[in-house]
Amino acid sequence: MEGMLSSFQSDLSSISSEIQTLQQQSVSMNLRLKNRQAVRSQLSQLVDELVVPSTMISVILDSPVTEQEFLEQLHELNSKINYAKELSFRETLACSDIQDIVDRLKIKAVSKIREFILQKIYSFRKPMTNYQIPQNTLVICRFFYQFLLANERTVAKEIRDEYVDTMSKIYFSYFKSYSGRLLKVQYEDVADKDDLMGVEDTAKKGFFSKPSLKSRNTIFTLGQRGAVLSPAELEGPILIPHAAQRGDSRYPYETLFRSQHYALLDNGCREFLFLSDFFMVAGNSALDLFNSIMGKTLSMFLKNLSTYLSDCYDSIAVFLCIHIILRFRAIAAKRNIPALDKYWEAVLELLWPRFELILEMNIQSIRNTDPQKLGVLDTRPHYITRRYAEFSSAVVSINQTFPNERTIALLGQLQVEVENFVLKMAAEFPSRRDQLIFLINNYDMMLGVLMERAADDSKEVEGFQQLLLARTQEFIEEILTPPFGGMIAFVKESEALMEKGQLDKLRTDEARITQLVRAFSSSWKQSVEALSQDVMRSFTNFKNGTSIIQGALTQLIQYYHGFHKVLSQPTFRSLAVRSELINLHHLMVEVKKHKPNF
Repeated sequence: MEGMLSSFQSDLSSISSEIQTLQQQSVSMNLRLKNRQAVRSQLSQLVDELVVPSTMISVILDSPVTEQEFLEQLHELNSKINYAKELSFRETLACSDIQDIVDRLKIKAVSKIREFILQKIYSFRKPMTNYQIPQNTLVICRFFYQFLLANERTVAKEIRDEYVDTMSKIYFSYFKSYSGRLLKVQYEDVADKDDLMGVEDTAKKGFFSKPSLKSRNTIFTLGQRGAVLSPAELEGPILIPHAAQRGDSRYPYETLFRSQHYALLDNGCREFLFLSDFFMVAGNSALDLFNSIMGKTLSMFLKNLSTYLSDCYDSIAVFLCIHIILRFRAIAAKRNIPALDKYWEAVLELLWPRFELILEMNIQSIRNTDPQKLGVLDTRPHYITRRYAEFSSAVVSINQTFPNERTIALLGQLQVEVENFVLKMAAEFPSRRDQLIFLINNYDMMLGVLMERAADDSKEVEGFQQLLLARTQEFIEEILTPPFGGMIAFVKESEALMEKGQLDKLRTDEARITQLVRAFSSSWKQSVEALSQDVMRSFTNFKNGTSIIQGALTQLIQYYHGFHKVLSQPTFRSLAVRSELINLHHLMVEVKKHKPNF
């Protein structure tokens, strides 16, 4: 029994040592497992990145580049190439095993992509091609260029150069032929250097010169031409020259200019966005790339514009072109496209000086006008002032949208010259009455035309309103003097003496007062009637004539009221003739009958 128990005891002690051994083995196995797992995660990533699957090889070699799976495998290949580069820096030996396969796949992918992109670029060159369709395809495949740029810079540069060369020629030939065709539908009648504001209508030209424009006035009138700046027309479809030619339509220069520059704005914005997207450029490098494509076209535009302006005397066309450019520049800024900024500036630097020069020529022509040479004197509005009014209202109405100080200053000079011209012309009339009729007719006409287009608070409108008011007041005095001059003079004289308190000086004028009262009572109705007819005959604007008659009658009542007031003073209160004065209220009722009604 003892032997059995002792052997059992020795067995137990050996089990205890075995458990310890097993425990140690378990710990070491656990550690080895962890180490292997750590190595495996890194090794499996390394192996995954290094192994080139057969599907990738077959897709890169055989699939067309337009297939989605080609694009996916190209992304994969790109990441393998980058990983292989990274490993080669760490001198991983396994890298050399796959380097050859990866390089050959890369060469194959590059040659397929190069062929595909060049084929797309060459397809732009076919006549009548809408190059925007293949451009859209290229944008979808923009990763191709990114792959080339990362792996084969010489091919990327070749593609970029080919694209620049092709597109530069396409834009140049397109815009050259479009501009040429547009000029064929321009109005043949254009203003020349003799068509200035101050040139008399009867001016003779040389024997061999072509007949002048049917009417010089059309040069200074805006008419429907301002519609080109309305949003609907400004961003409307561009003109199609052959359709216009077929319909025998003709257009002013600014309409052709708008069409040409809207085509440029649209194509320019689209091209800039494509370049930024596909060639992955931004900032100055994007602008340089854009200029290498569009530079030739923009230079041609500037040259054509410069040629046109050198012989252009149509100031409204030039001013409309300026405002078209200002609006297009704002549209480009809104779209956040800086590509054409320098071009817009260059165009404005050509247009502004020409506009100012034509305006200065017109100012000079009015300054040099000789009233003696302008034919028969006539109190109606003069054609030179009508030209000025039409022109000034056109420029002011356009300028209100994009105010420009230089324009305002030039218009101010022009206004001064026209005011001087009107005064010079008025001085040719022998009687002051005719001078005033001429001045009022001209100021009224200019004001009427200006207020149709310009704002009521514009400087020009205010200036002519003041002039018209002053001359109208003077004219009213002038027409009241012949029939009622004696009474007016007596009232003014008496009021002056009343202020000084010396009215007694007139006590001896009883005979004069009696004669004035009786003369007024007997003849005022005929005088007012004659005055009304005379005014309506003298003024071309019915409304203006009416307001002058009303002003004159109001003034007459005020003078008669003054006459009543003077005769009610103690000095004259005892005069018998006071009973013959017409009741003021009765006079007002009678006068109202003479007010013209519309």
